[in-house]
Amino acid sequence: MVISHPLIFALKLFAAIGCGLIAGVFFAFSTFVMAGLARLQPAQGITAMQSINITAINPLFMLALFGTAVACLFLTVSSLLKWHQPGAVYLLIGSLLYLIGTIGVTIAFNVPLNDALVNVKPDSTEGANLWASYLTNWTTWNHVRTIAALAAATLFTLSLCEQAARS
Repeated sequence: MVISHPLIFALKLFAAIGCGLIAGVFFAFSTFVMAGLARLQPAQGITAMQSINITAINPLFMLALFGTAVACLFLTVSSLLKWHQPGAVYLLIGSLLYLIGTIGVTIAFNVPLNDALVNVKPDSTEGANLWASYLTNWTTWNHVRTIAALAAATLFTLSLCEQAARS
């Protein structure tokens, strides 16, 4: 599978923008959204987060999150096939950071926490107890996703800069 030069450029650009966009969304949650929700009474915070989790599953966000992952899969293959070329390491590490540190963490940690929150009654004692641990655990894993996506965006940008310098 040989991917043409213009397609690789487009994939790098899409991946850099996608990773940056996702990093920004996660950064917002890490720096003020979750803190704002934590200031609410548990029942209100749970209800708000349940609503956010429903509305987050929409075509635009899913395209940004998983479309970027698809680009990263292609860039992983390309980097391995063209390992001898300068900048291949940026593509490989950037792709793996996003795929493992963003998508993998989302699937393994954030989604199960969201699923647990769906099943709790906001005004129950169980809900209040879950909410306290949810805030800490979800936000911690969100920090990981934010850093991974930002680092991946940086590496894809470096790859684009390196490619431009060669041209």
